[in-house]
Amino acid sequence: MLPLRRAALWGLRRDHSRALSLSPTHRDAQKVEPSPATRFTAEMLTGQRRHLRRCMTLFVYCSHIRVIPVPSLCIDFINETLPPQGLVLGVYEQEQEDGGPSFTESAEAFDRSLSGGLRELLAVSGPALKRGKSRIFYGVHKDFPSVVLVGLGKPSAGVCAQESWDQRRENIRAAAAVGCRQLQELEVSVVEVDACGDAQAAAEGAVLGLFEYDELKQKKKTAVDARLHGSSGAADWHRGVLYAEGQNLARHLMEAPANYVTPTAFAETIQQRLSPLSDKVTVHMRPQSWIEDHQMGAFLSVSKGSEEPPVFLEIHYRGGPSASQPPLVLVGKGVTFDSGGISLKPSSGMDAMRADMGGAATVCSAVVTAAALNLPLNIVGLAPLCENMPSGKANKPGDVVRAKNGKTIQIDNTDAEGRLILADALCYAHSLNPRAIVNAATLTGAMDVALGSAAAGVFTNSDWLWDHLQKASTARLVWRMPLFQHYTRQVTESQLADLNNVGKYSRAPKRETGSSPRQFVSAPHWAHLDIAGVMSNKDEVPYLRKGMSGRPTRTLVEFAAGLSREV
Repeated sequence: MLPLRRAALWGLRRDHSRALSLSPTHRDAQKVEPSPATRFTAEMLTGQRRHLRRCMTLFVYCSHIRVIPVPSLCIDFINETLPPQGLVLGVYEQEQEDGGPSFTESAEAFDRSLSGGLRELLAVSGPALKRGKSRIFYGVHKDFPSVVLVGLGKPSAGVCAQESWDQRRENIRAAAAVGCRQLQELEVSVVEVDACGDAQAAAEGAVLGLFEYDELKQKKKTAVDARLHGSSGAADWHRGVLYAEGQNLARHLMEAPANYVTPTAFAETIQQRLSPLSDKVTVHMRPQSWIEDHQMGAFLSVSKGSEEPPVFLEIHYRGGPSASQPPLVLVGKGVTFDSGGISLKPSSGMDAMRADMGGAATVCSAVVTAAALNLPLNIVGLAPLCENMPSGKANKPGDVVRAKNGKTIQIDNTDAEGRLILADALCYAHSLNPRAIVNAATLTGAMDVALGSAAAGVFTNSDWLWDHLQKASTARLVWRMPLFQHYTRQVTESQLADLNNVGKYSRAPKRETGSSPRQFVSAPHWAHLDIAGVMSNKDEVPYLRKGMSGRPTRTLVEFAAGLSREV
């Protein structure tokens, strides 16, 4: 028997196998007279099922008990159990205290099909639904044994100009996620989701909210097929699914153990995902010999401490009108495990450094998504992949290495390895005649101190590029950081070499983060995204489960889509 606070109003047990019986305590609860709307249940199926095999009652989890006497509802069961299918519908909060909740267009249509029964149920089942909260009803419709109503917040929510934050779309994502998760817990395998006025946002919330890395567990969550409810907005829904699947690919790569995602395994995963698109995508897995031939000494110096060979992953997506169109070049730091090297990290939390290739994961996933969307522009993705491990061959503090462009770098901290591998990748990017270069990296923990998990820090030499990134980042925030010469001098004044891989002042890291990569950039449009602060998710983003976030994959995809519209 369910506890009183979650007792049944009308309903079926979770396993849909037998009716819930009410205890005397429940029967003594407050009774109210049925309205015409409450009688919809018996009328709904009159004439639709002539061969009835079983009678049931209906229920909803709620916090307030009111038993409404209604005629017994007869449901025709083809099998002994109901099909595992559910529906998620949106409800807006009341704008004024004396007003009532309002349904979305789809929820309103569904309620009309029940002669107002859904609204009646919501009214007697408890307090008004707040943003991100849900309420589940069972057996109200023959096609959907489980129906979840989710709170969308106030209908007047929109874009906050001060923060470039689209609260309305975020509310939709969060609502779709909470509804789908609730049905997943009930082992419902097919879920239709209300578009809630923005099918792309609803799809993103549903697909992102259902993701969990459980490949290595024997007990797995129910696989849920999330679908659009109705046909309106089908193209936007498909687009949202592709955006979310791209971010989930990045989350998968970042979450998987480092002994499963080595540099070679990472590259093979991306190659496999792109193989169906081989007519417009070319993938090169450059081996160590190629890296040596291209004189990428900084990159090689980081990789030599590990037994795992380095890989320079190069992806060419040909979506533009011509092969000669200058490509957007995306570069991602790909350290598949970062121990810190000789400058060893503390053991606490070191396991999270399996995601230190988050830059490569988000960049490569963005290219995969752009190709799936068939965006009309050329894109090149570059990912220098290696491990940073301590050994007799590893870099030592005080060593000097030479980058591809001939500049020498003094290594005072082997845990600042990201700047070394990015240096050679950025030099190589210039040989591709880029339209713009954007690199992403979990470069410094100090960025987490500076911005926390709210936004990725952006260092850029181009106002044009910043404007495009900012427009693309609504609800996936970025924040511009300074590139002052004051910080540049902290890395260019080195005792033994042209540059130092760390700033000379103890407070420098978060300020000189962008100054190090900048020394290897001559392109007029370049941006560095430090994503260390947004690498993981605790509870900051409600539609992402705890774990690696895959941010800012969707920002990069939206940024590329914006550029494609200018071609």
